[in-house]
Amino acid sequence: MSCTVEKLDKSMAKLTIEVSAEDFEKAVESAYQKQKNKITLPGFRKGKAPRKMIEMQYGKEIFFEDAANEVIPTAYEKAYEECGEEITSAPEIDVVQIEAGKPFIFTATVALKPEIKLGKYEGVSIEELSTEVAESEVDLAIDKEREKSARTVAVTDRAVQAGDMTTLDFEGFVDGVAFEGGKGENYPLTIGSGAFIPGFEDQLVGAEIGKETEVKVTFPEDYQAKDLAGKDAVFKCTIKEIKVKELPALDDEFASEVSEFETMDEYRKDVRAKLEEQRKEAVNDAYQDAALEAVVEGCEVEIPAPMLETEQRQMFDQFAQRIAMQGMPVDQYLQYTGQTKEAMIEQIKPQAEQKIKSRLALEAIAAAEKLVASDAEYEEELAKMAEAYRMEVAKVKELFGDREEKSIRADIACRKAAEFIADKAKKTKAKKAATKKTTAKAVEADEAEEKKTTKKATTTKKATTAKKTTKAEEGTAKKTTTKKTTKKAEKTED
Repeated sequence: MSCTVEKLDKSMAKLTIEVSAEDFEKAVESAYQKQKNKITLPGFRKGKAPRKMIEMQYGKEIFFEDAANEVIPTAYEKAYEECGEEITSAPEIDVVQIEAGKPFIFTATVALKPEIKLGKYEGVSIEELSTEVAESEVDLAIDKEREKSARTVAVTDRAVQAGDMTTLDFEGFVDGVAFEGGKGENYPLTIGSGAFIPGFEDQLVGAEIGKETEVKVTFPEDYQAKDLAGKDAVFKCTIKEIKVKELPALDDEFASEVSEFETMDEYRKDVRAKLEEQRKEAVNDAYQDAALEAVVEGCEVEIPAPMLETEQRQMFDQFAQRIAMQGMPVDQYLQYTGQTKEAMIEQIKPQAEQKIKSRLALEAIAAAEKLVASDAEYEEELAKMAEAYRMEVAKVKELFGDREEKSIRADIACRKAAEFIADKAKKTKAKKAATKKTTAKAVEADEAEEKKTTKKATTTKKATTAKKTTKAEEGTAKKTTTKKTTKKAEKTED
């Protein structure tokens, strides 16, 4: 196999990959062996027809497509390793030559890592944030512990109140006719949770156990079930059970149960100390984010379209994995929200672009400042991975090759670059310090954007009465194309 690289405009390149005639012939023979049992020729038992007879009957190229699909991934992988270029997208495959007795030649058009022109990165201005922890925040943290220790108690001597945890049966009607998916039995609903469409839960306040209550609502105009959008409906509801949380008293007994301390005073001091440590970490993260944003604004870079599309796909895959862990397949999420992947690609594009620019800027700063990962830092990172996956460090090392090590070391160098620009930044007083939020810990760009633009899809048994969720970020990768092959070779930069 041989490979030549042709640099194109806008950080693109074309790899011309040639597979020897001998190796392609082996792939053709392999394709024949796999397919011969599916081919029948007159005079031969099924699976016994010689290859030459099949080729005479159907043409020599009958096995070419399968052979090409077998050869391309391996050949591209080898070319990727040997070409020395930093490839940042999946390849677009195009077959150039596919003939018997001749080398198999194809091209792979890919995006390369673009050059970035750094602007000012030392001494950028960022807003100063407070690290103080208010008493109300300590109270909130302790209340959360109380919630964890709360008992659930059944209530039988009063009607439903806001905040109650209820179990109910319901059935919905439009113009007096029950509609599909509008019925639920023994459905758990916390009053005030906002799980159902606006107005539904409020009308259950005052409902008594065992007595039917009518709830009148109007479905939103943009409701996901188009046949119900904008229509008036009546739900016949029967409360079957009411429960409330009974919180423990804030006393020394509570403190000793939830902590290592014997008194509330000691416990409270410990809670404050932990919050202060979290606040410092959150502020440091916020400083890095703000400094990096300022640096990126001063950079010049042109991102190749395939690289951007690859980033969108990866961000979508990460989003899909997260919601799958919450119990909702991404296809189901798309169905509930009424969205398409194509529309979400456009939504996620600005965030994907910003993420790429941020990474390129950090890599360039790390190179300029000679910030690298030491062997000790690399080993520490491996130890963290081993702990996360409950593996021995030695086993993790066995799974990692040169490419993985290079990627991990690059991540460490980028973290150092983020710390560098934050440390060198000039902190200015906030114009409205009282309104500046500093409590939330900074997270990665794709996760932060997801929190801004998505809500967990809460549904009834058939999702009919559930409130419609907002659009989520999502991206898909551009499909590779071939002239005579149907499968693609994929490789992106780690």
